[in-house]
Amino acid sequence: MSNDIHSDLHATLAQRSRHLQAVAQSLKTELFGIDDIIDRVIDSLRAWYVLPQLIGRPVVICLWGLTGTGKTQLVRRLAQHLGFYDRFIEVQMDGFSHGSGHRSAGSISAMLAESGIAEGERGILVLDEFQRFRTVDKRGKETKVERYQDVWALLSDGRLPPSLSVLGEIESSLAWAEYDQDRKSADEDDEEDDEKDGKPRRKRRLQLSPWEAQEFKRCLKLRESLLEIMTWKPAEIQERLRAFRASQQSWESDYSKLLVFVSGNLDEMYAETARRVEDCDTDADIFHALTKKLSLIDVKKALAERFKPEQIARLGNDHVIYPSFDRATYVRLILSICDRYVAEIQESSGVRFVLDASVYEQIYANAVFPAQGTRPLFSSIHAILSATLVNAALWALEQGANGAEPVWLMLDAGDGAQGQARMVARHRLARREFPVVLELNRIKQRANADFRALLAVHEAGHGLVYALLFGRAPQEIRINVASFEGGYNSYVKRKAWSKQNTLDSICVSLAGRAAERLVFGDAGATTGAEQDLAQATATAARHVRHHGFGSRWSRTDVTTDANDNLNTDVAATNREIEQILAREHIRALELIESHATAFLAVVDALMARGSIAPAELAGLLGLPLAAVAPAAAPEPEPLEAYATQLASFKARGTPPAGAAARLLRALA
Repeated sequence: MSNDIHSDLHATLAQRSRHLQAVAQSLKTELFGIDDIIDRVIDSLRAWYVLPQLIGRPVVICLWGLTGTGKTQLVRRLAQHLGFYDRFIEVQMDGFSHGSGHRSAGSISAMLAESGIAEGERGILVLDEFQRFRTVDKRGKETKVERYQDVWALLSDGRLPPSLSVLGEIESSLAWAEYDQDRKSADEDDEEDDEKDGKPRRKRRLQLSPWEAQEFKRCLKLRESLLEIMTWKPAEIQERLRAFRASQQSWESDYSKLLVFVSGNLDEMYAETARRVEDCDTDADIFHALTKKLSLIDVKKALAERFKPEQIARLGNDHVIYPSFDRATYVRLILSICDRYVAEIQESSGVRFVLDASVYEQIYANAVFPAQGTRPLFSSIHAILSATLVNAALWALEQGANGAEPVWLMLDAGDGAQGQARMVARHRLARREFPVVLELNRIKQRANADFRALLAVHEAGHGLVYALLFGRAPQEIRINVASFEGGYNSYVKRKAWSKQNTLDSICVSLAGRAAERLVFGDAGATTGAEQDLAQATATAARHVRHHGFGSRWSRTDVTTDANDNLNTDVAATNREIEQILAREHIRALELIESHATAFLAVVDALMARGSIAPAELAGLLGLPLAAVAPAAAPEPEPLEAYATQLASFKARGTPPAGAAARLLRALA
């Protein structure tokens, strides 16, 4: 018999494991760009699904990511594939949960009681928008939060105490009802006065309101119907309350076998990307590379801005971090959505469309906001394709199209200056154009030749000097941008900054102004370098005052707190900061002047195309191609060759006597 049980258990576990693997594969075909996320989630819930007997407390999986990356969609589809959609609750932690009643809106336990999840059984609970449930304000002070306070007990061990305050309210309600009834009876003179107009006075039949009966049933775990409970006499209700309080072992509700998904956006963790909602220019691969580096430590730090330490501990350590989508994922999404539009129009009209590559390229250029995920993409594709496909289908039917031969669609972006883009349809020898508005193309175009020249010179100066000093091309150099009025360079983050690195960064910041002065003359330099000057000054100030890279050793700063042990003689460092800025500005001028041919080639590329590829710039300067890392899979953040220098130091043996003194004299 034991062998049969063992065999049955083995078969059950094997079947569930196969099903879980099939669910993972299905999810990967439905949701693009999150294969690693799906594998991580499936592994995290494997024991809960395959061998639930092992589960003694809720399994908590936290999903963190930018908006529109598919967190909620993943959980919903997962619940459907696992067959748990009838035991699935989605709670909006901002207090506006869908499907919750007026009375249960502030209590997780009440929402669970109203759901299809039975005590002691498995179910899936989603706590969405969890970042809005903050218990610590921006100053680190505790905030008063009244709703969903039982969530912390649930996350701890899955056992929820009853709402004794509700039971107290019910008792109070019953007492007041009896008191009112007693007063009415005392006011009656005799039994004959209980009749009015020949009709007997109607006696109270329902003792509890529907909500009171619901809470009474939930807290006491009763099986009777609400209507039956509502008819119970006050004495019976009081007796059941006394029995319940005397038997405290049955008080708790057991939801220890829940699978809990905590989901949200932690802007503190995605600080470099989350607030750049208007950025449609930075390549998606660059955002992806930035967010791919986030770790469990980053999650904990971000949570500490919103929650108390003991609350963070109850969230556990299973934190799944969504990177922003890379370019390849957006391309797959565009292809998939466009294919669906084409299939739907063919099903309804019989016209078979084939989209040219230009359609996909222009949709990407005009629809992708990397920090905002898929929602803007869906909206833009609908705006570009839906009406155009309908109009093109009507025209194609007039030309005799019947699906046997395709209708070809090509998107001509035009010059973009006036938004004169058009969808060109071709069927056999017939041709028709349909106007299409490509808003971002229109904004990105810098039609004024003078403005383009100014931007190209300025950004070429930054890019060239960065490449020369750091030995690698910037990730991006662009002048055709929609996010702001100007151009930009995008650089790789460094793990640590040496004294020379900080001086080089000041030189890069000043290179835009240097390029303007070199080409347009001192009088022709523009105000476009204001932010550059602010950045360079701030870096030079930290170089001298904070990092000890100048002539002073002390930390120099301003303070209003007597306990801050700082050197507050700030004025004494101003001259040294100004000298650093002047030297680095001259160095930038010399670098651009000595590489004038490469500099002008970069300017010409920016004038012609609005951008220059990193590999092209590296080729102009003779940099190794290894220094041009794909943005989607970047090399580790660059550092100086410290390991090599350490090995060299060891190889030299013990430093000679007086080496430290000579170093100090050199620094002085």
